[in-house]
Amino acid sequence: MRAAFQATGTAWLQPSATAFRAASGMLHTPDRDSHDHPDSPDKEDESGQRLRTIFISDIHLGTAGCQAEELLEFLKTYRCDYLYLVGDIVDGWQLRRRWFWPQSHNDVVQKLLRRARKGCKVIFVPGNHDEFARGFVGHQFGGIEVREDAVHTTADGRTLWVTHGDYFDGVIQCAKWLAYLGDNAYEFTLKLNRYLNGLRARLGLPYWSLSAYLKQKVKTALNYVMDFEVAVAQEARSRGHDGVVCGHIHRAEMRDIQGTLYCNDGDWVESRTALVEHMDGRLELLHWDTVCSARTANLAVAPETVTPLSSNGSRIRS
Repeated sequence: MRAAFQATGTAWLQPSATAFRAASGMLHTPDRDSHDHPDSPDKEDESGQRLRTIFISDIHLGTAGCQAEELLEFLKTYRCDYLYLVGDIVDGWQLRRRWFWPQSHNDVVQKLLRRARKGCKVIFVPGNHDEFARGFVGHQFGGIEVREDAVHTTADGRTLWVTHGDYFDGVIQCAKWLAYLGDNAYEFTLKLNRYLNGLRARLGLPYWSLSAYLKQKVKTALNYVMDFEVAVAQEARSRGHDGVVCGHIHRAEMRDIQGTLYCNDGDWVESRTALVEHMDGRLELLHWDTVCSARTANLAVAPETVTPLSSNGSRIRS
């Protein structure tokens, strides 16, 4: 695995289709220690609750903050016809600084590859943290298509532009060194958050996100989020689409912006959220914590019965 991503890292610095194919081939090789071994029956893919489409982003495989085990449980619970990986699936920035790749991260890769092999249409739209993959737009690896962006048509006929969103981040585009600095500060916040939540767990308190709290309270952060959301929605509208699905800012949200449906599927570092489309075309933000809480309370929860919530807990409508 390490050799695979070292090859991928080289491709990031100087794109090489040969290097990326080599990395993809190594990832595609079954890991004998993985509980997702292809020779064993994939019961969760057959029995999981069915959705038409799942959008997930900002998994950040390769970092300690990635909540891979929770994502695996989510993918076991829900199966779909279309799966969009909306950027920052692998964190090339952090892997270049320090190697971190536990078995659970390998299991996530194997799970995604298996979904593609089983007939699910899997589309990968790279983000800024896995920008090495942008050198391979138009290629297909293990059945996963790599695209610069995508257009998804819902069951009820709406068109959604799918993009990671980093092109609308002025810091990423104009001062990348500042983005790297901010990324280090974010990693420190996540590390502090893990310690805080370890203490909260011992006290019997639920999970709490420090960085999400800061985003909600710091005025400049709120202004940045609002500007980002409006800019992405305006671009989707100018392209003639009914809405947009993005990630990047780690803030799950679904709301109308001047007649355009803005959807951010959140992340799997803090919020543990996904945007899902039901078989009738209805869109919903699915919060994994909500599902787990309902399970703990011994409630029978299906995707259709989970009340859509925005990242601040308010009710939303699609």
